[in-house]
Amino acid sequence: MWHVQLFKLNYDEQEQQAVQKVLNSAWITMGQQTIDFETAFSDFLGYDTQCLAVSNGTAALHMALLACGIQSGDEVITPSLTFIADQNVTHLIGAANVLADISSPEDWSMDPIEIEAHITEKTKAVMIVHYAGYACDMDSIVDICKRHKLYLIEDCAHTPGADYKGQPLGTFGDVAAFSFFTNKNLSLGEGGMVVTQNPELFIKLKGLRSHGMTVPSFDRYKGRANSYDIEMPGFNYRIDEMRSALGLVQLRKLEDANRKRKELVEYYYNRLDTIQEITIPYRYFSRGKPNYHIMPVLLSDKTDRNTVIESMKQDGVQTSIHYPAIQNFTAYKGKVNSTPKAEYVSIHELTLPLYPTMAFEEIDIVCDALIRGLV
Repeated sequence: MWHVQLFKLNYDEQEQQAVQKVLNSAWITMGQQTIDFETAFSDFLGYDTQCLAVSNGTAALHMALLACGIQSGDEVITPSLTFIADQNVTHLIGAANVLADISSPEDWSMDPIEIEAHITEKTKAVMIVHYAGYACDMDSIVDICKRHKLYLIEDCAHTPGADYKGQPLGTFGDVAAFSFFTNKNLSLGEGGMVVTQNPELFIKLKGLRSHGMTVPSFDRYKGRANSYDIEMPGFNYRIDEMRSALGLVQLRKLEDANRKRKELVEYYYNRLDTIQEITIPYRYFSRGKPNYHIMPVLLSDKTDRNTVIESMKQDGVQTSIHYPAIQNFTAYKGKVNSTPKAEYVSIHELTLPLYPTMAFEEIDIVCDALIRGLV
């Protein structure tokens, strides 16, 4: 039994009531709750975004690549420090992953210089990730994509509520993909959102989500149509009404939850700043407002991470790693380029517990356990 878990849901009776309302309605697939969730998320982002709720963030990334016309033989510049979904969807459509390294031990965002250095005549898109809810250098990255006429896809799995110089993350790219997995700031268990400001891409994305059908099941249920056409091949990447109802509640809670995360991270800073054996990324700079998705630290060369993890486990503190090196996965070993700075982080990174309902006393437990593990 953990004394301090890595993550806890920020749920209460509001989520229970929202799901019960859906169950009572007798319509549990994509319907009015989903429409309302998409509208609320579009209003939340602004910038004339059009939003489609989908089954998960990986589906959103897959749809983004396909809508942009990425295909076999193309190259996509993808993040070197990320969850493997970015590389998987790129590989599975037949495109090549070209990894761009991070900027520095203090800035784990994709390095714009690295991005531009890897562009070839086969490059068709750049896929970025805003690691831990901290913005990439969007001025430079948007400029690179415009000059080279490349699609820009934002992996916004970590970003709801974060911005770059006041503009919400997810509104810079041709398409953005959000994840609402259990441990995300906006948590539905599973689920995602694909976002664009381009009307033509929106039509493609809408078809890709639901078999290319011109009329959704909900409209037929409501008697607004009798049949449908298939205008393009598509998938079943639909979300359900229970998760959309949860999304509406979680979206209302998001601003306050992110504010609490900020307070907790600042308390972590107070406890950890004097510990020489660790470095905290993004500690002394910001390109906008973060949403403090996770609490990563970088252990020194002299520290054995497995020893620290095991020591903290014995103290009842759960930790994680964000993320193992892509180059070491069996599926990608020898098939992607080296990214030394990101690979170094992958070996030395440790993620500490963080969630909105966390108490300062729990942070003390975590930090005390970390200090004991470093000895």
